[in-house]
Amino acid sequence: MNQQPAISVAELHLGAGGPRLRPAPGAPPLAPGDVYALVRVDGRPAATVLGRYEEGEDPAEVLAALAAGRPADATAPRADAERLAAAEAPATAAAPPRASVVVATRERPDSLARALDSLLAQDHPDHELIVVDNAPRTSATRDLVREGYADRVRYVREDRPGLAAAHNAGVAAAGGEVLAFTDDDVIADPHWLTALATPFAADPGLGCVTGLILPARLTTPAQILLESHGGFAKGFAPRLYDPARPPADEPLFPFTAGSFGSGANMAFRASALRRAGGFDPATGTGTAARGGDDLYAFVAVLAAGHRLRYAPGALVWHHHRETWQDLENQAYGYGAGLTAYLTATMVRRPALLPALLARLPRGLAHARTMTAERGGHRGGGVPGEHGTRHHPWPASLSRLERRGMLYGPLGYLRARLHRGAGR
Repeated sequence: MNQQPAISVAELHLGAGGPRLRPAPGAPPLAPGDVYALVRVDGRPAATVLGRYEEGEDPAEVLAALAAGRPADATAPRADAERLAAAEAPATAAAPPRASVVVATRERPDSLARALDSLLAQDHPDHELIVVDNAPRTSATRDLVREGYADRVRYVREDRPGLAAAHNAGVAAAGGEVLAFTDDDVIADPHWLTALATPFAADPGLGCVTGLILPARLTTPAQILLESHGGFAKGFAPRLYDPARPPADEPLFPFTAGSFGSGANMAFRASALRRAGGFDPATGTGTAARGGDDLYAFVAVLAAGHRLRYAPGALVWHHHRETWQDLENQAYGYGAGLTAYLTATMVRRPALLPALLARLPRGLAHARTMTAERGGHRGGGVPGEHGTRHHPWPASLSRLERRGMLYGPLGYLRARLHRGAGR
C-alpha cells in the first residue's frame, strides 16, 4: 500500500469571535499540510471540510474560507446548522429520558479508559454506564473498572464470546428507558448521549436512534483509505425512517440496514428492543458470523413497526484500525456481516421473506450501480464530497467483501449451531 502523508483531524468552530480551530478529541496536534475538519456553527456539527495550510498560514482562516466557499451543490455550513436545528427542534423540546450506556469490550483497557473518560463527561442529566467484559482472558478490564472507575461504572462479565452476546448482557443489566451502545475505541462528544436520547421523548413511536461517527485520527494509509470511501459517517442531514412510509431511494428498505447507522453509535427504546428479542447472539464480532449484530437489531425494530431516526448532532470520534491487515479483515467482515444478518433475519423472522423477495430485483440493480461506482475508482477525498484527492478502493478489498458475502450465511449457521438452535 502506498505511503501518504498523515491528515490532521480538527474541529473548526464558526460563530461569534471568529473561526477557532483545535485538534479533534484524541487527535495529535495540528501540523502544516492537509487538515480534515468538522465544521461547527454555533456549536452544532454542520459539515466537514478538507483543506491544506502551509507553515506561517493561519489554519483556522484557511479552513473557514474553504468552508464558506464550498461548491454550489453543497449546502453552506450555517445553512446546514439552521436546517439541522429546524429538523431536530421537536426532539429537543423535551427532556431526555433516563439512559443506560453499554460498552462491550475485550482486552483493550487503554482504549476503554479513553472512551470511559469521555462517557463520564456527558451532559445528559440521568444516565448510568455499564461495561461488559466479553470472554475475558485476563483481569485487565475488571481491574480498570473497579480500581479506576469505582462507583461510577458498573462491571458485567459475559463469558459467551461475541458482540451480540455482550450487548444482550448489557441489556439485561440496564435500567434505563433508552439503551445506548458505543464501542471502546471511540471518544464521545459531551452532548452525544443527550442528542441520542432526547428524540425518544418527542416521538413515542421511535424505536431506534443512530448518530454521526467521524474519524479521530487519519495518520495511516489504511485509516485514510477507509474514510475516503465513506468510513462510518452518514452525513449531516437528519433523517427519519418510517416503515409506514418506505423511502423511495432505498429499494431494499428495511433491509438496507447499513445506511441507517452503525453499532458504535446507536440507541434503542428499551421496551422496543426487548420485545424484538434483543440482539441475535449468533451475529457480531467474536462469532463465526463476523458481524451484523447491529444491522439485525435495526431491522428487527423497524419490522415491529417502530421508526428509526438518524441524528447527526449525536457525535462520536472513532479510532479507525491502523494497518492494512486490519482493513482487509474489516472488508471481509463487512461482507460477511451483511449476509449473516440477512440470514439471521430470514431464520428468525421468516414472515419477512416475501418482502425481501419482492424487493430483490430493484435492490440488485441498485447494488450493481453502487458497486460500479466503487469499482470505477470514483472515490474522492476525505470524505468523497471533497473530491479533489484520489484514494482508489483496491480491487483486492472489493474481492474480500464479496468473499465475505458468500461466507456470511455459512458463518451465521455455524455460530447458531455452536450456540445451540434458538438460544
